[in-house]
Amino acid sequence: MYDLIIVGGGPAGLTAGIYAQRARLKVILLERELIGGQIALSDVIENYPGFPSISGMDLMAKFEEHARGLDLEIKIEGVESITTDGEIKVVKTTEGEYRTKAVIVATGAKPRPLGVPGEKEFTGKGVSYCATCDGPFFRNRVVVVIGGGDTAVKEAVYLSKIADKVYLVHRRDQLRAEKILQEKAINSDKIEILWSHVLLEITGEGGVDHAIIKNLKTEEVTTLDVHGAFIFVGINPTTNFVDVEKDEQRFIIANPKMETSVPGIFVAGDCRNTPLLQVSTAVGDGATAAFIAEDYIDNLE
Repeated sequence: MYDLIIVGGGPAGLTAGIYAQRARLKVILLERELIGGQIALSDVIENYPGFPSISGMDLMAKFEEHARGLDLEIKIEGVESITTDGEIKVVKTTEGEYRTKAVIVATGAKPRPLGVPGEKEFTGKGVSYCATCDGPFFRNRVVVVIGGGDTAVKEAVYLSKIADKVYLVHRRDQLRAEKILQEKAINSDKIEILWSHVLLEITGEGGVDHAIIKNLKTEEVTTLDVHGAFIFVGINPTTNFVDVEKDEQRFIIANPKMETSVPGIFVAGDCRNTPLLQVSTAVGDGATAAFIAEDYIDNLE
């Protein structure tokens, strides 16, 4: 029997673990894949206070070091379901079953596929959702990036340091990314922004050779000769395993205390319905969730 189980080992989950461990709760953190979460794959983070520029991997290594330094128990296990047994929560994993008084869901989100022909076929063969992971394979080559938000523009700038040319395809006539990121992309002589365009199809033989795009204003269809396609058109929350109130996109709905529709189940980070998906906001969520969970547990006793 645990006081608290944290599901997810990204910024929100690790922060919650640090706060819970300092509160002397009996706590375990369960992570399916990568300690540090998706942000650990980011080449550079420039907006986390105290670190003007740091890689996602290095920042998350510091989070993990802090948590383990407090003897936080961490296991690599995927959570399959969370059910209730009276006031007790039953967490079923790929390895077994745990019982706990409270749960914090901090499972984040994963890149959303675009769903165009060729995307699935060439995933891992030129189609990627992580420039940091796969960018080095395209050194001195031509790539296309799809999207106009922070991630897309940041990854396009990163790829411009590796590739010979980067096409940035965005369906609108202005980017949605932070202004400082926009300036870097617009001022790069290696990035060509194709405004008001959408990707129709990815083609090739054995790997990506072409990206077929359409101008939304003129209806003109163009074929780009590229060796790689990087897609950043949003994220899908990892929330299928828990039955709480969610919005239309399956992000978990919570109040300012991180309480979900089920008493004893809390949420933190990018899997929550929140206007800003950043490391700093995930950290705040994790701290709040752990603090409120501690109070909930004390009231049970």
